[in-house]
Amino acid sequence: MEPKKIVVFIGPSLPLAEAREILDADYHPPVARGDITALLNDPPDVIGIIDGVFHQQPAVSHKEIIQALKAGIMIVGASSMGALRAAELDSIGMVGIGTVYQYYRDGIIESDDDVAIVFDPVTHELLSEALVSMSYNFQMAENEGIINSNDYNVLYETAKNIFYPHRTYQRVFNQSNLEKNKITELRTFLDKHGIDIKAEDAKKALKYIKGII
Repeated sequence: MEPKKIVVFIGPSLPLAEAREILDADYHPPVARGDITALLNDPPDVIGIIDGVFHQQPAVSHKEIIQALKAGIMIVGASSMGALRAAELDSIGMVGIGTVYQYYRDGIIESDDDVAIVFDPVTHELLSEALVSMSYNFQMAENEGIINSNDYNVLYETAKNIFYPHRTYQRVFNQSNLEKNKITELRTFLDKHGIDIKAEDAKKALKYIKGII
C-alpha cells in the first residue's frame, strides 16, 4: 500500500522539530490565501492546518478549503487558524481537533485575536502570548484557588485590551493592578503548571493524523 501524502501548515504554535517527532509529513509555513488551491495540482491525501497568516497578508479562504474537501482531501484543523476554519467548516467535512477548536465551535471565543501572536522570524521564539492560552491558564489558577473569579475577569479583560503583539504576562500583570502577593503566587503557579494550549492542540492534531493514515 502506497504511503499517504500529508501536507501540514505549521508555524509558531509548535516547533518544527517537535512536529517531525510526531508525524512524518511535508511541512509548510503558515497557510495563506491560495496555498490550498496550489496543492490541488498534485493533491495530497491529508492537509493539516495548524497555523496561518492573519494580518500581514490575506488569510486562507473558506472557498479553497471547500474546494479541497470536494476533491476528496481530508483536512484537519487545530490550534490557531486551523481551529478557526474547522469550527466554520466542520459541518461540511473539515475535522477539528482540540480545545481551541472547541472554543471556536461553541462560541466561547470568536475572533482571530484570541489566537494571534508574534514571533521571531529567525528563531521562531514567541514574543507575545495567545489570549486563548492566557485565559486557559488563568482559569486553571482560579480553579486552584490562587485567584478568584473577579481576579480572573480583571486579568482577562486586561489581556484582551492589550494589542496582540504586545500581549505578555508581564504586561498584563503590570496593568491589572492586582495585589503584588497574588501576582507573585500566580506567576509561580504559571511557571510550574502553565500550558501553551495551542501547542498541545497542535500535537493532538498531528497524532490524530498519524492515527488515521
